[in-house]
Amino acid sequence: MLQFSANLSLLYNEYPLPQRFAAAKAGGFDAVEIQFPYSQSAAELRQLLDGNGLRLVLFNVDADTLLQGGEGLAAVPEKRQDFRRAVDQALRYAELLQPCAINVLPGRCLNADRLAEYRATFLENLDYAARAFAGQGIVTVFEAVNSFDMPGFILDSSAQMLQVLHDLNHPHLRLQYDIYHMSRMGEDCAEFLRCHIDRIGHIQFADCPGRAQPGSGSVDFPVLFQIIRDSAYSGWTGAEYRPGAATADSLAWLKSYAASGSGTV
Repeated sequence: MLQFSANLSLLYNEYPLPQRFAAAKAGGFDAVEIQFPYSQSAAELRQLLDGNGLRLVLFNVDADTLLQGGEGLAAVPEKRQDFRRAVDQALRYAELLQPCAINVLPGRCLNADRLAEYRATFLENLDYAARAFAGQGIVTVFEAVNSFDMPGFILDSSAQMLQVLHDLNHPHLRLQYDIYHMSRMGEDCAEFLRCHIDRIGHIQFADCPGRAQPGSGSVDFPVLFQIIRDSAYSGWTGAEYRPGAATADSLAWLKSYAASGSGTV
């Protein structure tokens, strides 16, 4: 199944966050995702979703200063309690927002001598999160991020993600597969989707290089979207790109799939 969601942290950022919900609906989306929703109360977000006929399908556990160059929360041994508090916060939001999945960002290790310790801590914390979110029937996902945009990220390949799945073997744990990040690492996204889509809980995409809308780079989206549509995948495929101009002007790809009946928005 191919059903698209709009990532409101990157799309429509020409507007304040509360206005992005109406813009996404007007743009043709019925579902949205937010990287970190915690600047708004869960009640405010619920009202925005209901008022615009939208579903929130994904958000992240708080990751501290990861996006500002820090290490994040999920793998730092000294921040175990901070991570658990972040999981509790996500659970409170999930009670009202009812996402399909919650993403745990592995984070960085800025001291290579401690990488094994950080990875062990991440496994411990990811298992904790998966158990906590399973209590609400929510799938926990995690992702690899390319090492060019975010040096030191502790997972930067599909093989590493599969190893984590194998090591934890948790029934409510899936991959968040980001086509942009894995394309940036030179991986064959089409082959991975064909072989492992049953292990994926959420998909995100942007073209590569540049992380802009489909058609701006070298990713063969018609092939990838066809693989997703023809598979048994029932999750969402999130548009998480940086539009080259106004978001509304970047949606030719979406209009094409909606017009052809190839995708659901």
